[in-house]
Amino acid sequence: MLRPKIIKAGEFHITDKEQLIETVLGSCISACVRDPIAKVGGMNHFLLPVNKNANEFEDTELSKANRYGNFAMENLVNGLLTMGARRSRLEFKIFGGGRVIKSMTNVGWYNIGFTYDYCLTEGFSIVAQDVGDIYPRKISFNPVTGKVVVKRLSSTSSAEIERKEESYCKNLSRKDVDGGVELF
Repeated sequence: MLRPKIIKAGEFHITDKEQLIETVLGSCISACVRDPIAKVGGMNHFLLPVNKNANEFEDTELSKANRYGNFAMENLVNGLLTMGARRSRLEFKIFGGGRVIKSMTNVGWYNIGFTYDYCLTEGFSIVAQDVGDIYPRKISFNPVTGKVVVKRLSSTSSAEIERKEESYCKNLSRKDVDGGVELF
């Protein structure tokens, strides 16, 4: 097996290979999605639920848009469909949404609510989940087998994740690169 593909906030990865996809979550959400028949799957990692100003991303980097659940979910699903998956067979497993930053609003609950609403609206079923609470999580997903390993991290790890999330939030508006997004 190859080295794991590690994704960060604003990223997603899709594959039809026997490969682990990993990420570490605080208040962010990752959806692990696969088609068990086509044996293709992927994972996203988004920081905030929705950006209603779609025009903001016309001339910016794809990962900037994927920081938001409404873009991250659509791009993951569309990527899977491009690789032969069928909407009717997609299995969703969702993780994250922990309240690891005590000084901020509970962004994790908004992320969880968005994810439930998205799956319900689009007709997708959630077959597994580990969301909420106060723990950061390390997620390892094998998109071919569908196996997910969730490791709840200690409060020591939580302090480091809190620092990273606070830094990420402060830098959200500073990053500008080229790219584009097309939603269906």
